[in-house]
Amino acid sequence: MSAIDTETIEGFGPPDETAQTTRERLRVGSAALLLAALAGIPLVASDYWLNAVLIPFLIMSLTALGLNLLMGYAGQASLGSGGFMSVGAYATYNLLLRVPELPLPVSLLLGGIISGLVGVVAGLPSLRIKGFYLVASTLATQFLLEWLFNQYGWFSNYSTSSSISAPRLAILGHDLSSPTGRYLLTLATVAVVTAIAIRLVRSQTGRTWMAIRDMDTAASVIGIPVAAGKLKAFFVSSLVIGIAGALWGFAYLGTVDARSFNLDRSFEVMFAIIIGGMGSITGNYLGAAFMVFLPILLDHVGAQLFGGAIDSGQLENFQKALFGALIVWFLIKEPRGLAALLSRAWTQLALRVAR
Repeated sequence: MSAIDTETIEGFGPPDETAQTTRERLRVGSAALLLAALAGIPLVASDYWLNAVLIPFLIMSLTALGLNLLMGYAGQASLGSGGFMSVGAYATYNLLLRVPELPLPVSLLLGGIISGLVGVVAGLPSLRIKGFYLVASTLATQFLLEWLFNQYGWFSNYSTSSSISAPRLAILGHDLSSPTGRYLLTLATVAVVTAIAIRLVRSQTGRTWMAIRDMDTAASVIGIPVAAGKLKAFFVSSLVIGIAGALWGFAYLGTVDARSFNLDRSFEVMFAIIIGGMGSITGNYLGAAFMVFLPILLDHVGAQLFGGAIDSGQLENFQKALFGALIVWFLIKEPRGLAALLSRAWTQLALRVAR
């Protein structure tokens, strides 16, 4: 009986190296073009687009990246993203206030590190529990941090409203308080952190996280330090989320309190990575775009179709219901997220170009 030549059957055999190389070049080229386009947006975009759309989109992408490192790559569930954002915001605020000699980038990094250390403490239960019980544990951390910042005035410099106002944003004497300056600060931070995250998930640390995610018991048997890997994932995730929280407070809102980082914020971040794609760097941006741009689109469409005919409150409730229905429908159609759809599209394009 003759052997079957599986390489002649589509979908079997070794991958097409030419197509893989072409796909990688397309990805790198597209990322470079996208970054250049984002850097050039302030030349054409209005202050509204910078303040109300693009800055929150970039910060939401960064927050989703932090949570995805923990949930998508290390497999550790968390509902405390809002709390870690608040730690980063309040820590950075106090560093800039009490140690004014520190440059802004250093304050952002130190605020992120403090948030990362809090994340390690919050991640200690992951050494003994997992799944729903770990979600409950991080949820308790969310409520505890929110209560802490509201209860103790030192964190807000004893402000009567318990809120903090953004300090002067400047780097090397250049004022960044304008919409363009805050946008470029956010874009540069997101680009640097994303580049580091890409290298991290491709390193031994990333492979350790994925082994823990797939089966931590088997990972422990073959000698992988599971406990250290889990705590490292909590640290890195919370560090990134803390930096995002500082940017959310200072580059976007301008003044925040602990209620700005409530449980709703944690759910928004979780929805972003589920919709974008768990365990995907690109998925963070796709999910954040879905969460930021779709409500704006629904708002404009609703105003055009029903403007004046339906009460504004009812229209807002209808938009929320439609938004939720779209999320459920999309998760049923493509549970692996938008990143899987984009990956298939890139593969098809690469095969056509290679031919």
